[in-house]
Amino acid sequence: MQNDPELDPKQLGRVSADFVKVSEPLKEASYAIRKQGFSEYPIFPMCQINQPIGQVLVEAFQAENDWHYYASFMEEFAQRGLIADEKIFKENFKDPDEFCCLFVIDQEFTNFVFVPFPID
Repeated sequence: MQNDPELDPKQLGRVSADFVKVSEPLKEASYAIRKQGFSEYPIFPMCQINQPIGQVLVEAFQAENDWHYYASFMEEFAQRGLIADEKIFKENFKDPDEFCCLFVIDQEFTNFVFVPFPID
């Protein structure tokens, strides 16, 4: 199975539809991670099965969502060897006040995706 670096529209729709249901706690966690000095680069792994990266933030079905969401940050990903070049990652990281960095873990796709937070 090849891991395509781009989400196809169907996958993006699944991710976005689920993300909208939990975007508020993820936005708050992003702010807290940065404000408390853990990292300037919060990352939220999302998957449909449990995984070891980060701390559970929102479990599947907690907010009518289908995915589990975890809170983590760039430094943990680098320690685990999931980010090879921190400089390149930082250059591509989008404004965390406007975008959520999701690490989507799925059978067909595993990669970073930046999804805009809904505008209130």
